[in-house]
Amino acid sequence: MAIRKVDNRWLVDLRINGLQKIVGKKRLRKKFPTKPEAIRFEVHILNQLNQDKPWNPISTDRRTLVDLIDRWYKAHGNTLVDGKRRYKCLLQLAKLMGDPLASDVTSTMYIDARHHRLTIDKVSLNTVNHELAYLKAVFNELDRIDEWQPENPLRKIRKLQLLDSELSWLNEDQVKDLMKELKNSSNEHVYYVARICLNTGARWGEAESLTRSQIRDGKITLQSKNGRSLAVPYADPELDTWLDEKKRQGALFSGCTGAFRKAIDRAGILLPAGQLTHVCRHTFASNHMASGGDIITLKEVLRHESLAMTVRYAHLAPDHLADVPGRTVLSRLKL
Repeated sequence: MAIRKVDNRWLVDLRINGLQKIVGKKRLRKKFPTKPEAIRFEVHILNQLNQDKPWNPISTDRRTLVDLIDRWYKAHGNTLVDGKRRYKCLLQLAKLMGDPLASDVTSTMYIDARHHRLTIDKVSLNTVNHELAYLKAVFNELDRIDEWQPENPLRKIRKLQLLDSELSWLNEDQVKDLMKELKNSSNEHVYYVARICLNTGARWGEAESLTRSQIRDGKITLQSKNGRSLAVPYADPELDTWLDEKKRQGALFSGCTGAFRKAIDRAGILLPAGQLTHVCRHTFASNHMASGGDIITLKEVLRHESLAMTVRYAHLAPDHLADVPGRTVLSRLKL
C-alpha cells in the first residue's frame, strides 16, 4: 500500500518505475500530518510521472555499462596513449559490477566493486582512485558529445585519501648487488631495461615498451602515460653495444617485471609495498639531487605534472638548506 498510518502520521511509500528520473531515487518515503496531504502528494508525484505520456513517452536507454565503455573507447579512449590499458581496466571493473544497464549504475555498485578490489584483489588505494577517475570519465566524455543525458552516477564519490608513501631508493652497494643479479637472469632484457630506468628516470613500463627508433643520437625519447614526451640524454656504452649487436627493429624488450622481482629477492633487497620496479625511478631522482642536480630539471626529466611531486626529493640535495641563514630579514638588515 502506498499510503499508510505510522505513529500518528501518514507515510507515502512509493516504488514506481521512472521515479528515479524525477526525484533521483528509486524509492520515495515521506510523512504528513494528515491523510489528505499524503494523498495530494502521491497524486502530484504520479502526475509528474505521467505528464509526458502517452503522446511523448520517455525512451529507455537499454545500453549496458560495457556498451558505454565500448562507445567511449571508439569516440575518445583509442586516442589516449594508455587507452588500451584503460579500456581493459574498465571492462574488468564493469564485469565486477555485474555489467548493469548504464542507466541503473549507482554509487553503491561502484563502492562494492572497489571494496572487492581492495580486499580481494589487494590493489592499492592509488589504483582504485585511478579506476574511479577512468569510470567517471566515461560518463563525462559521452555527456560532452551529447551521447549521455543523465547525471554522472559517480559524481559524488570522492577519491580515497592517500597517505604519503615512503620513498625508497637503492644505495650504491644495493645497486651493485642488483645489477649483478639482473646480469645473471635468464631474461636478458631485464638487465637493460633496468639500466635505462636508472639512467633516465623512466617508468618501467615506458622503458619496457621502447622501440629502436626511440633511441638515437645519445637520447632516449620517453612517452609517458599523460601524453608528455621528452628526449632524455644518456651515456651508457654497454647499452649501446648491446643495441648494436642485436640490431633489432621495432619493440626491443619483452615483459620482464617478474624477472626483476626475482633479482630483487636474490639480492636480499626489501622494498615498501607497491614500489618494485619504481625503485629504479626513485634511485635516479635521489642520485640526481644528491649530486647537486637542479630540481626544476628533475621535474622535467621525470615529466611530473606539478613541482609538488618532485620536491619530495629536494631534501636529498647536499646544500638544500645551506642558504637559509642568509635569507632572513635580520640578515638582510644586518641587525
